[in-house]
Amino acid sequence: MTAEITKNPTGYNATFERHFNHPPEQVWAMLTNNHKINRWFSGLQMAQEGESGHLTLAMGHGKKKEFPITQYEQGKILAFEWGDDHVHFELTPAENGTNVRMIETLPDITGQTPKDVAGWHVALDIMEAILDGHGIERTAEWDRWYPEYKRLFESMGVDFA
Repeated sequence: MTAEITKNPTGYNATFERHFNHPPEQVWAMLTNNHKINRWFSGLQMAQEGESGHLTLAMGHGKKKEFPITQYEQGKILAFEWGDDHVHFELTPAENGTNVRMIETLPDITGQTPKDVAGWHVALDIMEAILDGHGIERTAEWDRWYPEYKRLFESMGVDFA
């Protein structure tokens, strides 16, 4: 199922709702433990955990981009800047696991937007697959979801031509 795309006062939200059959501690570790993060999002690292912390993303050639943490509640909420966008993860204990809500706040929809939203969709799929103990083919999954998101944004009247 695709993310729900909604208009907000300053742009758009892409909201992903997932249920992982794993306790919140294990899901939280996927978001904050660098060994685990690197398995679902290559190059992303928790440089400094906590409210005044930040994540980094390796951009190649030794360059890194820094993403300040904007909201942090141990084991429950991790939110950070993502370029012009904002990413918010919220974990809620549930029967037989954890409900995960991820919201990407987008100030604008560009030709890159469906690619990025498909990327977050696949990242969540990979995170779940890792927790479940099996693999997933990142490129094939992205190739599957990108056209869905492109159609979704086009159905909202966005013209990518």
